[in-house]
Amino acid sequence: MQVFNVTGMSCGHCERAVIQAIQALDPAVQVQVDLAAGTVRVDSALDEQVIREAIEAEGYQVR
Repeated sequence: MQVFNVTGMSCGHCERAVIQAIQALDPAVQVQVDLAAGTVRVDSALDEQVIREAIEAEGYQVR
């Protein structure tokens, strides 16, 4: 399980955008977004940098 601290997420649309961006890379991936904590948990064999780039491509910053 990889955990990313993400800034800029504030609503359900943000949550869906991040989940869909990561699922486009791996349809079997498990993604959990916690808007209040600003975290994205990803259970996948995908490389951390690939996931980071997918999140950032949606307009969010990964810290």
